Amino acid sequence: MPEFNPVFILQRPVVTEKTTGSIDHLNAYVFQVAPRANKIEIKKAVEKQFNVKVIKVNTRWKQGKMKRLGKTIGRTSPAKEAIVTLRPGDKIDVY
Repeated sequence: MPEFNPVFILQRPVVTEKTTGSIDHLNAYVFQVAPRANKIEIKKAVEKQFNVKVIKVNTRWKQGKMKRLGKTIGRTSPAKEAIVTLRPGDKIDVY
């Protein structure tokens, strides 16, 4: 079994107006994660990479959007997102 590496689990933070509001009110951060990652792996990756304590992890699938270029119609790839809630007082600098 290869050594656990959080770089392959967490792909990028999702920074939008809605996620920035959840950071302020709920101390929750949103990350795009590997499609096969489960909640336990996501929790370990966040705790190891950012030195924080994770209370809860929720996951969701973001559907791909329809795109069109001339007559060609396609779809963007779907992505898995994780909403990670931290204990009060812990912060992650995502900017």
